[in-house]
Formats: sequence, C-alpha cells, structure tokens
Amino acid sequence: MQSPNLRMPSVYLPHGGGPWPFVDLGHFVDRRECDALANYLTTIPARLPTRPRAIVVVSAHWEAPVPTVMTSARPPILYDYYGFPPDAYRVTWPAPGQPELAARVRALLDAAGMGAAEDPRRGYDHGTFVPLKLTFPEADVPTVQLSLEEGLDPARHIAIGRALAPLRTEGVLLVGSGMSFHNLREYKAASAQSVVFDDWLQRVVVEDQAERDADLVRWSAAPAARRAHPREEHLLPLMVMAGAAGSDRGRVMYSGTFGGARICAVHFGA
Repeated sequence: MQSPNLRMPSVYLPHGGGPWPFVDLGHFVDRRECDALANYLTTIPARLPTRPRAIVVVSAHWEAPVPTVMTSARPPILYDYYGFPPDAYRVTWPAPGQPELAARVRALLDAAGMGAAEDPRRGYDHGTFVPLKLTFPEADVPTVQLSLEEGLDPARHIAIGRALAPLRTEGVLLVGSGMSFHNLREYKAASAQSVVFDDWLQRVVVEDQAERDADLVRWSAAPAARRAHPREEHLLPLMVMAGAAGSDRGRVMYSGTFGGARICAVHFGA
C-alpha cells in the first residue's frame, strides 16, 4: 500500500491509429503528429508521483457483456488491426500480467454490484500494447486489461471507475486508452468538427466532480458529439478514468492532432 500523497492519477490517453509509431502510415498522418503524440506518451512516467507497481488498462478495443478482466500471467499480443505491412505484426510488448491484481479488480467490481467476469486467454490489444510500448518500453510493469461493458452506458462506466478508485492508493496506475475523436468514415471531413467537440471536452474535464460527471453522462448532447464519435467506445475509457478520479479535477496534459483531427489526453489527480 502507498500513502495517499503518492496516489496515482487516472489517465485518459490517445492510442493513435493501429501500429502508428512503428510503421509508416503514409499520407494519413503527418509524421510531426506522430512525433508529438509519441513524445507525450514517453513523458508519462516522469509525470507520476512514483513508479507504478502495476497498471490497469481500460481499452476501447474490448467490449464484453459485463466488465471482464484478463487473468493470464503471460498475456499474448492480440494484433487486432489489419492491412498494415508485415512489421506491424511483429511488434512485441511482453509485459507480464498479474493474476492477483486481476482478482483484486474483479473483487472491487463485484463489491460494487458490477457482476464482473474474467478471461484467462485474452491478450493485449493495440489499445494497450501500442501506447504502452512507448510509455514503458522495457515492458517490466505488470499490466492487466479490463473490458468496457456492452451497452456503452456512460453513467455505468463512471460507476466502474468509481469502484476501481482504491487501486490508485495501492500503487496501480489506471489508464483509459481511447481517442477523443474517432470517426474513421469521415476523418478528414469531420476534422473541423473535432475542434468543436474537443473544446467542449477540455472545458468539461476541468470542472468539479458533480458538474463533470453530469456533463459526461450527457456527452452526446455536446456540440458536434456524434460527428466526433458516431459510436462512443473510444470515449468511454475517459468515463472510467473520471469515475476513478473522484473529486480530483482533470488537467489536459496533451492537445494535438492526429490525421488532422484534434485529440487530447487528460490526467486526473496529476
């Protein structure tokens, strides 16, 4: 256990597109955009109060009927992208899992009435291994992935985060991996609308807990919300991190573009 003054933040970060740091995405993403996002991801450890003993990642790329935690001691890599050069399927990030932490996550969720489950075969998807290969390149911090819940209810995901909040004082870094803009069908066409939505989002995350949570529950009524997120799975990891934040206000720790669309990263309790 750690003292409260070493409490870990909860972090919502953009994981980019596919294996973007490790292959050339061509004209889709400017190299300067990749370099700026990669630089932010590499600076996360220096922003933490201490080195985490473990990480729990909520990835936009895993949905299950109930919140489901991976329990493997040696999770495989799940190459859940397609159409990239062969090198994209040789990227490795052999961080160990931690079954004891997985059991703790499930116990916290069960105690909160979430009806959690576990998956012993699940591997790290690209929402986890791609950004964390930059943040913790030595792959030496035990990492456990947690799914989103089907139905994608924002209030429910805030409640999931609230249940996980005690982990922050136990040396565990909570990471929500998504994208604050995710409209693959209209990436270029909707990029101007990404600024409208991102301006709203950056205002909301710095509000006090009650205002923030209420606004996040109603996120789909925000300006340009459905242009930024036709489907909300890439935004919901933010809801989990906001729930885990409690009364800690958010700080925008990164603001940039990816494929011309505005994106941001938010740390709560930083």
